[in-house]
Amino acid sequence: MENNIKRIDNFDDSREWEAFNQRVSAHAEYLEKYGNPYFIEHDSVLKDTSIVDNKEILNFGSYNYLGLSGDPEVNQAAKDAIDKYGTSASGSRLLTGERPLHRELERKIAEWKHTEDALVLVGGNSTNTTFIGNFCNENDLILYDLIIHSSITEGLRMSKAKSKRFSHNDYEMLERLVKKNRDKYEKILIVVEGVYSMDGDIAPIDEYVRIKKEYGCFLMVDEAHSAGVIGEHGGGVDEYFNLNPDDIDIKMGTMSKALGTVGGYLAGSKNLIEYLRFNLPGFVFSVGASPAIAGACLKSIEIIQRDNSRVKKLQENITTFVEEAKKRGFDTCLAEFSPITPIMIGDEELAFKLSMSMLYEDGILAPPAVYPAVPQKRARLRYCLTSDHKKEQIIHALDVLEKRYHEFKNEVK
Repeated sequence: MENNIKRIDNFDDSREWEAFNQRVSAHAEYLEKYGNPYFIEHDSVLKDTSIVDNKEILNFGSYNYLGLSGDPEVNQAAKDAIDKYGTSASGSRLLTGERPLHRELERKIAEWKHTEDALVLVGGNSTNTTFIGNFCNENDLILYDLIIHSSITEGLRMSKAKSKRFSHNDYEMLERLVKKNRDKYEKILIVVEGVYSMDGDIAPIDEYVRIKKEYGCFLMVDEAHSAGVIGEHGGGVDEYFNLNPDDIDIKMGTMSKALGTVGGYLAGSKNLIEYLRFNLPGFVFSVGASPAIAGACLKSIEIIQRDNSRVKKLQENITTFVEEAKKRGFDTCLAEFSPITPIMIGDEELAFKLSMSMLYEDGILAPPAVYPAVPQKRARLRYCLTSDHKKEQIIHALDVLEKRYHEFKNEVK
C-alpha cells in the first residue's frame, strides 16, 4: 500500500511552522498598528514600577506580588549562597547536586504549608507537568477544571490515566462525575487551582475537600497564585478556608510569584514526597535548583512568616482596585481577593490598542490576554497587583483606562 506521508526535512515546511504563522498573522494587523505587547524588555526589578525604554512606567504586569524579588534581605541570601556554593547545583540532587539549602528550604515549605514534607523542583510549569504525567496509572482517573493551567493539560497528555474535565468551579458537576466513576478506577485525582490565573477567581476548595473525603479521592491544588497571597498571613487556601492540614493531598506551588524567586514545589505526606523524590522524572533527571534560588526562597518564606504587613497591603490594594474598577463600570469577572484582576474588554483589537497606547503614551503597563490564552471574544487586560502599589497609582491607572476606553471603543471595527 502506497504511503501518502509527505517527507519533511526542513522545519520551514512543517505543519508546526505553518500553524504558528497562521496564529501570528491573525494578530499581525494589530501588532503593526499598535506595537508588540510581548517580550517587552524591562531594565529593572519589576515592582510597582519598572524601566522600559529608559523611562519609568507604572507596572501592572508583575508576579512580584509581595515585592520580595529585589528585597535587600532576599538579595543578600542569594549572594551568600553563591559565595558558598557557586551559581549551580551542578548535578541532579539524587547524585551530586544536593546542598544543605535544598533540604532547609523543603522543611521550611512543609512547615509553611502544614505538611510532613516537600520537594523543590527547578520550574513551576514543569513541576505540574511531571507530577500529573507520572502520578497516576492506566487504572486511574484525573478530573480537572475546564480552565486549568496549560502545565496541567500538558501533563494529562503524558499521563496513562483517563481524564475528564468539569465546568469551571462547578463542584456539583464534579460530584456527579465522581459518583459515576468512583468504582471504575483505583485512584481518582481531582486537580484545581487555588486562584485561577486568567479569571482571578478563588476555587471553592471547601467543597472539593468535602467531595474528596466523602468519596475517597486525592485532591491536588495548584497554589501558584494563592500561596503567599490569600489568607490573613498569606497561608493560601489552607488558611483562607480554615482547612485541616491533611485536607489537601498535594499542595503545588511556584516560587516565582509571591516568593520572588523561581521554581516549583510539591508538599504532602512524608511517604508521598519520599516516593516522588526517587520516581518523579522532572526531579530525578533534572539539575537541582541553584543554591542562590534556594537561599533566596528560604529567606522569602521567613519574611512572610514573621511579618504579614506585605500580605495585608497587597490585599488592601486588591480591594481598592476591584472597587474602583467596578465604580467605573468595568467587568472584573469574579475576581475579588486575587492579585490578578482582569478587566474584560471582549474585542481583541480594542484590548491591543488599549494596552499599547497606555504603555507608550501614558506609561502604564497592563498586558492584554487574547485567544488562545482566553476564549475568543473574551479578550481582557490582565492587571496584577503588588504590595508595593500605592492607592494613588491604582486610581490613576483606572482613570487612564476609563478615558482611553471611551476614546477608543467606537474606533475599532
